[in-house]
Amino acid sequence: MPILKIVFRKAVSFYRSTFAFLAEGRSFYVEKKSLHIALVGNPNSGKSSLFNCLTGLHQQVGNFPGVTVDKKTGTAVFGGVSAEVIDLPGSYSLYPKRLDEWVSYKVLIGEDKEIKADVVVAVADASNLKRNLLFCTQIIDLKVPVVVVLTMMDLARKKGIKIDLATLERELGVPVIAVDPRKNKGIPELKKAISLTVQQAYKTPVRDFIDNKALAGAPIDEVKQHFPRLSDYKAIHYLINHESFDLDAVMQETIENIELRNQFNPTRTQAEEILQRYSRIRQIMQQAVAEPDPLQKSIFTERLDNILLHRRWGYLILMGVLFLLFQSVFWLAQYPMDWIDFGFSKISQALSGVLPETRWTDLLINGVIAGLSGILVFVPQIMILFGLITLLEDSGYMARISFLSDRLMRAVGLNGKSVMPMISGFACAVPAIMSARNIENRKERLLTMLITPLMSCSARLPVYTILISLVIPQKYLLGFLSLQGLVMMGLYLLGLLMALIVSYVAKWFIHIKEKSFFILELPSYRAPRWKNVFPTMISKARIFVMDAGRIIMVISLVLWALSSFGPGNTMQQITAKYELRKTEPGADAGRLNKEYHTEKLESSYAGIIGKSLEPAISPLGYDWKIGIALVTSFAAREVFVGTMATLYSVGDDDNGSLLLKEKMKSAVRPDGKPVFTLATGLSLLIFYVFAMQCMSTLAVVKRETRSWKWPLIQLTYMTGLAYLLSLLVYQLLK
Repeated sequence: MPILKIVFRKAVSFYRSTFAFLAEGRSFYVEKKSLHIALVGNPNSGKSSLFNCLTGLHQQVGNFPGVTVDKKTGTAVFGGVSAEVIDLPGSYSLYPKRLDEWVSYKVLIGEDKEIKADVVVAVADASNLKRNLLFCTQIIDLKVPVVVVLTMMDLARKKGIKIDLATLERELGVPVIAVDPRKNKGIPELKKAISLTVQQAYKTPVRDFIDNKALAGAPIDEVKQHFPRLSDYKAIHYLINHESFDLDAVMQETIENIELRNQFNPTRTQAEEILQRYSRIRQIMQQAVAEPDPLQKSIFTERLDNILLHRRWGYLILMGVLFLLFQSVFWLAQYPMDWIDFGFSKISQALSGVLPETRWTDLLINGVIAGLSGILVFVPQIMILFGLITLLEDSGYMARISFLSDRLMRAVGLNGKSVMPMISGFACAVPAIMSARNIENRKERLLTMLITPLMSCSARLPVYTILISLVIPQKYLLGFLSLQGLVMMGLYLLGLLMALIVSYVAKWFIHIKEKSFFILELPSYRAPRWKNVFPTMISKARIFVMDAGRIIMVISLVLWALSSFGPGNTMQQITAKYELRKTEPGADAGRLNKEYHTEKLESSYAGIIGKSLEPAISPLGYDWKIGIALVTSFAAREVFVGTMATLYSVGDDDNGSLLLKEKMKSAVRPDGKPVFTLATGLSLLIFYVFAMQCMSTLAVVKRETRSWKWPLIQLTYMTGLAYLLSLLVYQLLK
């Protein structure tokens, strides 16, 4: 009997989860229809944390159809039903201004052809409930199935805010769930609320939050004659934004005539709506929310902001934070980098001792292993850099940098919102340029995209590291300030300074006149989520190894081939020549071996290419090997190190016993002078600070601007800057 009861319960559960619309006389097969859930909310409301909590590792990132705005989707299970969760871009209201806000708006209004949300999860920050409820109540009045989720409850409690969820739910007329994605609290209740909304035939709010009909009664009625399924509030949006909707010409003209006939004023209607909503929200806040006396002492965030955002001390603290960041990158990564480099040199030496001298052995040691060492040796620095950046973002300090720099940004034609893409550019210019979509002003957005590649991205980090270690002594000023770390910081600041200068000059040539406003929400300070730091470090390292690593390996192998082969029977003639010289009386085998490898490398295809470039780059202090590295690194900047590793391994007669840094340090010109002097090293560092050597960046600028004009301008001015300033540095220091 117990078994029969269990079987019966399972059957009933299956029946209920499979048929949702039987109460209305409609059959709905969940297993035949995919469920779509849209996550919406204000920026910094905890929406992304909730998305990560619901979907876990089952995520993918793409673009919304027809626009270059990131689309994060994932899968989750609600009441036994698998659903697709879509994380829509953050918005403050249903009146969009930015491109990403238009994406969210069209999905919510139902004008997106490909994305139809069955249930909307509106995320609201409990510590800033009044502002967040504006967007939530607008969604409620669209008459779509809604579940309101309150996040940041712990922060609200710290502020002394108490929320009566039952009262708030009664007043809003939709389910209200409190969650804490960090601790997985409230997630089962949220899933249950979504499941109930689905099982009740996508239950929509039963009443309007405000009297929308009173805002524009006659025009609303006329629009609803043509679109009977619209709510009163959605009809208002048809009147305001119908030009942006996918309607035929006849319907567009019909709605336009309705506006003219009724003298509909969109601006006045919008203003009246917002005032009514906030009036109603204030009433609800009085009933459902208990807040502390605003005259009480400032909370921790405000007291800390008085220091970190001070007009003088704030900038000094910012410089100190950046200084510690770059000092840590060198100090913490030094030992693991040395271990990895030493390990690869020992592997190469061991393989050279046991494997026969064949072409395939040469490929393995001087192609594959040399390429791998050029990739993996910089993983510790990349992990540490991104780990520290994650801590700064998680703590809430990153947004303060935008606030601090707004005055400086405006002086050069930008605004504070340009800072976040520029800071992101320290990681990678591609997503940084894409994040410039958040800048409403077209001129400021274009200027931001043009200068962001001047930020020293993580791809430059391997180049900086190897060159700084070659030409800058490992000294400490005052016993604790690393000279190499100071130079590294100087390179990053130099890129930033040049970006501001370029923006100041370019603003006079871009004739777009738009008013610009800078409104930024400063998140509260929070303790960093330490458990997120290590996964982020691993993720960034994996991206570097898989994405950049593939390019480096391919180019390393191609370079090995170009460096090992030459036109016709040139290589055979060189081999025969030196075999004959070794038989001469008194021949110095060691010296002849070195001359043999050098002549073979110079006579190879790579040597021929490098020699043809040498006249153009010799004024900068570069030899033909560096010239080859400059060419190959146009695919990706970090390829420079892999190229050096391959070229110096192919021309090496020490069986891989030396580290790459030692090989480069011992490299000499035909006249016996070292290749990597202080003048050459600094010239090369300056070149890589300014040069546009990333095809992916050019491609994304073309995609964002929909024109080849701006990426070509970018390539021209950055390459010109790099050449001229490198020339100046070398000529002054040589």
